[in-house]
Order: sequence, then structure tokens, then C-alpha cells
Amino acid sequence: MNNDLLFDFNVDKAAKTVFITREFNAGLALVWDAFTKQELLDQWGAPAPMRAQTKHMDFKVGGRRFYAMISPDGQERWSIQKYTSITPKTNFKMYNSFADKDENPELPGSDWDYNFSEQDGITKVSITIFNESFERMEKLLEGFRIGFTITLKNLEDLLTNLSQKS
Repeated sequence: MNNDLLFDFNVDKAAKTVFITREFNAGLALVWDAFTKQELLDQWGAPAPMRAQTKHMDFKVGGRRFYAMISPDGQERWSIQKYTSITPKTNFKMYNSFADKDENPELPGSDWDYNFSEQDGITKVSITIFNESFERMEKLLEGFRIGFTITLKNLEDLLTNLSQKS
């Protein structure tokens, strides 16, 4: 692991916004695919010991991903991601909300803005998450920080494995 890779996780509570920046020792195309292809997302998209399982995904503007994070004892926590904007290999935006197993959203949710850039084989992903509700953000924040940090480490491990195979 390259310990010089950037990882920042900052919160602006007044603006109800979380800012995450993470670098990966992998090319832009591979990192983009890891965030936008179901078969890769399901390999890293939940903090261990949980696992991600996508029921369906249509990565296009107006499309959506419906997936669950599943605990070792089988409990499912469903989410809906609705894609609102896509600029291939550089940016996508989505609206995220928790949901029940029948795809009924639990509002309010959050707006996610992902930006991708590469320099010298290092890909930087900058994520801005705006929460509609301060209370929702406060309730989720500490668990989210821990879980998302683990999840991004899962992604780093996956990218390392995929890079070694190619």
C-alpha cells in the first residue's frame, strides 16, 4: 500500500455536507469502472463483514441502482441511488436514500457528487455529499465515517488485485 496516497474526510455541519477525497494507485478507467459497474461495486461496496448485493443497476442519467448491504446474519439494509448527471470518466451525480426491500425510499436522502482525475497513474476521487437533513447527517455521521473508510480500503485492495492481474 502506498501510504502517501491522500485520504481526507471532512464535515461542514453548518452546510450539512461531507467532503471526501481519496487517491488510488490505479488508472482512471479502472477506478471509474469500480464506481460504476455492478460486478465491481458488489465486490467492495460494503464495510466488512457486511457485503453489497445489487438487485438491479442501470448506470445512465435517470437510471438507478437498488442494492443492499447484508450483514453476516442476513440482515439487509437497502438503498436506492438515482443517477442525475454523468460525464464519463470525470463526474457523476446521484441522489441516495435508504429504502425498504420493496424500493420505497426513506426520505430525506442525500446528493452525492463524484469527481475523478488522474495524474501520473494515481487516480483521485473527490466526493461531496449534501444531506437534506442535519438530523439525518448527525445520526449517521460517525458510523458512516468508519464504514466508508473501511469500504474505501476494500476498494483499494480490489484495485490492487485487479491491477496485478492485468
